[in-house]
Amino acid sequence: MYVNAKLFKGCSVVMLQQAPEIWPDDSIPASGPLRGVRVLDLTTVVMGPSATQMLGDLGADVVKVETPGGDSMRLIGPWRNPGMGPMFLQANRNKRSVMLDLKNVDDKASVLALVERADVLVTNVRPAGLQRLGLDDASVRAINPGLIYCAAVGYGSAGRHSGKPVYDDLMQAASGIAGLFGAIDGKPRYAPVNMCDRIVGLYAANAIMAALVHKGRTGQGQAIEVPMFETMAQFVLADHMGGHAFEPSLGPVGYGRILATTRGPYPTKDGYLSLVVYTDKHWRSFTALVGCPDLLDRDERFGTPQNRNLNAQQIGEFLASQLPARTNAEWLVVLTDIDIPASPVNSLQDLFDDPHLNEVGLFETVQHPTEGAVNVTKFPVIFSDTPADIRRLAPNLGEHNAEVLGGGSAK
Repeated sequence: MYVNAKLFKGCSVVMLQQAPEIWPDDSIPASGPLRGVRVLDLTTVVMGPSATQMLGDLGADVVKVETPGGDSMRLIGPWRNPGMGPMFLQANRNKRSVMLDLKNVDDKASVLALVERADVLVTNVRPAGLQRLGLDDASVRAINPGLIYCAAVGYGSAGRHSGKPVYDDLMQAASGIAGLFGAIDGKPRYAPVNMCDRIVGLYAANAIMAALVHKGRTGQGQAIEVPMFETMAQFVLADHMGGHAFEPSLGPVGYGRILATTRGPYPTKDGYLSLVVYTDKHWRSFTALVGCPDLLDRDERFGTPQNRNLNAQQIGEFLASQLPARTNAEWLVVLTDIDIPASPVNSLQDLFDDPHLNEVGLFETVQHPTEGAVNVTKFPVIFSDTPADIRRLAPNLGEHNAEVLGGGSAK
């Protein structure tokens, strides 16, 4: 098979020989449990790239296909060089980038040559667009029947909203997350993190690894659909099904303790503190500490876990009334002594100075070939025999066209 592939930053053309020369083995050895798994990454923004980044951290050889404009996350600054913003750097390590115009006949042929060699294809392109390009599940699995084809979509294909575009903000609203804030203080709002993208990315990575286990046992590939709306609805309702867990319903939806306006964090003498006084033992220790050791016996609202949940608002008010008596440091000492979990409220900057995170080595400063010194967070899960690692830093656009498509070294 002979096709032309455009190289990044120029009009050079490389002639591709037989398909086995496409996608050579990764020259950088992996140590993770997915070593040897080949992932073709047709994803952009946050949800898909975060899923494929996890696969790459776990040892998979991930080839990211980007259009000439590149993944839009490249443009979220600040940056040292355009197209290499911090969100892209964090979500696209352990990947090789090839730049191809999927509307170009020759470049599409290059993608299909990569499909032949892939174990997994991951995409979050809308289904109609994939069909127009001939990169839908049926088309590519006709080329590679053993392929695991994972499509991350906004809404499941069986529903009326199938094919609609989605973003994290929309999913926080649709799945009830924004409304949960409104239930607490009357104003719906978004959590200030790409919560839905990250969570659904985790579901996608988990589903792909389950499909790899199945393929290892049977040799069969399969199609996977990971819908954001349904995934996040299930995620939220796992906590908030409430009385609707039963038929007929035994009460309203919602988990009272975490919907209480007085849940905290609570102001102390010099800041804010999060603490969880949860079990009967916690409560007896805490009430003894603050001078009312008989509270659980004389006030039924505090007497049992069920009653504390039903009276979560008043329980929170009691805790809030006690915390201003001491500083954060003082509380952390005495609460640790009586085995009650507590934490100061960290800012983002505080995370970089956190002694525990530094002791476990979460942060590493590495030298990127074009971006200089870059801070990264390591994969947090520890494997005794097949540790995850960071073998490659996030690629420049089309950096690996020659290496992946032509079997030679990238220039």
